[in-house]
Amino acid sequence: MEFVGIPLWIWGAFLAFLIAMLALDLGVFHKNAHEVSMKEALTWSAVWIALALGFNLILWLNWDSIQPNSPYTPNDAGLAFFTGYLIEKALSVDNIFVFLMVFSYFGIPRKYQHSVLFWGIIGALIFRAIFIAAGSALLHNFAWVIVIFGGFLIITGIKMLVVKEKEMDPDKNPLIKFFRKVIPVTPELHGQHFFVKIDGKRWATPLFICLLFIEFSDIIFAVDSVPAILAITKDPFIVFTSNVFAILGLRALFFAVDGLVVLFRFLKVGLSFILIFIGGKMLWTFIQDVRGVENYKFPVAISLGIICLILVGSIVASLIFKAKPEQDEA
Repeated sequence: MEFVGIPLWIWGAFLAFLIAMLALDLGVFHKNAHEVSMKEALTWSAVWIALALGFNLILWLNWDSIQPNSPYTPNDAGLAFFTGYLIEKALSVDNIFVFLMVFSYFGIPRKYQHSVLFWGIIGALIFRAIFIAAGSALLHNFAWVIVIFGGFLIITGIKMLVVKEKEMDPDKNPLIKFFRKVIPVTPELHGQHFFVKIDGKRWATPLFICLLFIEFSDIIFAVDSVPAILAITKDPFIVFTSNVFAILGLRALFFAVDGLVVLFRFLKVGLSFILIFIGGKMLWTFIQDVRGVENYKFPVAISLGIICLILVGSIVASLIFKAKPEQDEA
């Protein structure tokens, strides 16, 4: 039996690997709440990147066996996975700055942040799977949807480039306002518990409100990242697995960003250009399709090269044009 051209046992094996890694992460290495050090964060980042690259190699070497009827060659599949992984990884750094603000707003100690991110990532994986399935189905059945996706990415990229970010207030979030009406929330934390019982009544803790806001934020970010990866490849297996590996490394990357923030001053500018480029590529693809032009496929290798060039350029610019002390403080 197959699902989107991939044998069910391969899906099962990948999901079993995913569950095993999550269980190992929370149940063994982070069983007790503690403050994640820079060394630990960088080590785990290296582990997740190595696993993603290892899977990328497996995909490249065995693509013909994994999906015999695929229109992609092994080289195409391998490059598509790596490009999708790189895009999601880059976009996730923008998520991290939002997470930093959320934790600061709610006053969540560093030793409890890993637990929030762990369960936040569980939710993110579920929502990404839903978004990818919906996006793939729309592109497969309604080719014109690519215009909406492309236009949305271009608008988002321009907005990131020219619109100044506003200071967020989670208490004004409609989801959190509704939740506070449904269940009472304790004024203080209770360790790493999301819910507690007080006088026989169940209360949510600020830790759960923080988790709720992070989940809501990730859904918003998925609206950008999923169409961006679907612009590289429409294969659901490649899109899903590249998303999963990027998200799995998000926690470790979060704790590493504090010490590497100097590298990301101009990242938002780089991300805006990446979204504009990807959106433009989607519109260009649709126009060529409407015109009936044959062999108009935009090479994945060129897309990867342009994205890498933009990311490296933003990091180099961040190192050359360092922020002034008062900007760092802000």
